Amino acid sequence: MKLAKMIAGVLAACAAALSVMPGAAEGAAAAVPIMPLGDSITQGGSIGSYRLDLGAKLRADGHAIDFVGSLADGPASMPDRDHEGHPGWTIAQIDANISGWLTRFHPHTILLHIGTNDMYGSDPAGAPRRLSALVDKITNQVPDTELFVATIIPISFADQTVRTFNAAIAPDMRAKAAAGKRVHLVDMYPSVAIADLPDGIHPNAAGYSKMATTWYDALKAVPGSIGGDPQPPAGDGACTATPRVVGTPWNGGYQGEVTVANSGTTALAGWTVRFTLPSGQTIGQIWGGTATGTGTVTVKNVAYNGALGAGASTTFGFLVSGPGAASLGAATCTSP
Repeated sequence: MKLAKMIAGVLAACAAALSVMPGAAEGAAAAVPIMPLGDSITQGGSIGSYRLDLGAKLRADGHAIDFVGSLADGPASMPDRDHEGHPGWTIAQIDANISGWLTRFHPHTILLHIGTNDMYGSDPAGAPRRLSALVDKITNQVPDTELFVATIIPISFADQTVRTFNAAIAPDMRAKAAAGKRVHLVDMYPSVAIADLPDGIHPNAAGYSKMATTWYDALKAVPGSIGGDPQPPAGDGACTATPRVVGTPWNGGYQGEVTVANSGTTALAGWTVRFTLPSGQTIGQIWGGTATGTGTVTVKNVAYNGALGAGASTTFGFLVSGPGAASLGAATCTSP
């Protein structure tokens, strides 16, 4: 009896001590479950994909995050190797399995880069429709989850197919966001160059690091996606805008894009670009920005790409219709 009382006393003392220890459950921040979702580009082999550098960036900022998924890959030294990146998989294969993963892992945030394998499959033209259905399935099952949907990175032997896919998904994702869904379009395509793809499809370490930076900037621009993230600080207004024609003219029109870069020393909290089109030309479809005006065009950032750290950049693209040459003049940039 005495022994039982002694044991009970020790247990009670331990419980009391734990209740006042710093970092006890009551005061500790819960790790935010983030699901990296996609194909082999998300898996990343021995490099660890973008997950390696992205995790390091977020932890360096003091964020408690937990990558979740049924697979684990990457360097042995990588502190968090979980993901849902399935080599060779298409949009349809992700769609067939996503409900179970959502139920099992309950992600607060999803990073979706999928469609590469659809580009050289039997029906690349139907890929935007399949992606739209996948996004709807996710947002219907977990409406409070922050879903970041990336344009896919280049494929050296199928670049125009990739560009067509990206141009189609951008307005669809923006429409879902405008309808109140927690969908955030991330323009990943310009982040990785063909030179960063040793086999024409998969990034090297440098390419994955660039992807990590783009994901990081997108997450930081959506408060709460990585756990109570504050709004980005106001910037010093120093930015540059570099336009270029990227698509061969067709039926009197062409595709252009503008790279916006933070040339200052502090973060930007938004940007505005202005440029002039040749007489008679107008912007139709645009992604990565909102446009107003004809002749002289004003483009403002959208929610996911307004925050640019010092030295960071983003790109918006558009289609131009009308007579005349495919030509873009100089552009100016101001912030905020």
